[in-house]
Amino acid sequence: MTRRVAAVDCGTNSIRLLIADVDPDRATLTDVDRRMEIVRLGQGVDTTGRLAPEALDRTLKALSGYAALIAERGAEAVRMVATSATRDAANADEFVRRVTAILGTGPEVASGDEEARLSFLGATAELGPQVASPYLVVDIGGGSTEFVLGAGSEVTSALSVNIGCVRMTERHLRADPPSAAQVTAATADIDAAIARAAAVVDATRARTLVGLAGSVTTVAGIALDLPGYDPERLHHAQLSAAQVHEVTTRLLAQTRADRARIPVMHPGRTDVIGAGALILDRIMTRLGFADVLVSEHDILDGIAWSIATPDPVPGS
Repeated sequence: MTRRVAAVDCGTNSIRLLIADVDPDRATLTDVDRRMEIVRLGQGVDTTGRLAPEALDRTLKALSGYAALIAERGAEAVRMVATSATRDAANADEFVRRVTAILGTGPEVASGDEEARLSFLGATAELGPQVASPYLVVDIGGGSTEFVLGAGSEVTSALSVNIGCVRMTERHLRADPPSAAQVTAATADIDAAIARAAAVVDATRARTLVGLAGSVTTVAGIALDLPGYDPERLHHAQLSAAQVHEVTTRLLAQTRADRARIPVMHPGRTDVIGAGALILDRIMTRLGFADVLVSEHDILDGIAWSIATPDPVPGS
């Protein structure tokens, strides 16, 4: 039976909405409306430990628009998941209170494990037998990156580490363009986090690397030389490690103005894409993956599946 559900993913860099018709029996998820706004909720959290007032205001303004769309499209159920920035913030209670007033339900501040499980579900629910498993899913967000290993619908291990495109930019890549010393420091930070993840999540068991979120899809769009952002071209595109490294090297050498002129670049990613690309590049290098399968479906789709399916595994 088809249910119309609304999923909201509030991350460190963006807030996204998916209104979808989900049929668990047929294992299908059909978009009704999909939106994304860059709000930079995690602005300064790594330094101050608090959500900035202006970041809260930007986020809640976008959420108000989403609430109107949810009502207009007639969604039966809503789930909002908030991730890294709100896990780290001392004033998370204020965020919860104001979200509840707008949406009618509070956000769930997901643990790293739950964030990882939802990302895996969203990315792999539609992968057929032609894609070799086990899968290693990496979800590169603004504040954290999730590493999730699993096969079929089962997650076998997962870890969330505090490396993300916003966090690494604020911590290390502050010059325009970043200096060699800054890139070296960011690389060391990223490599240490990958080592921590690899101690928990055995990447050597994975046969397919699946990359999620805006940093990955933007790198793919650049590598494919797309004239504009095209989700259909990007979804399930395959990039080699050499392509990822070439794009990363190019981005880290460019100024912000240079990056802004790239056709697939969302304005809200211009200042953080170098760090996001570097994270993906280092994951592939350190863990020995020759290519990555790009997915447009991620934690947002996982949230939608979780509302519609009690298990929550589509088709099970």
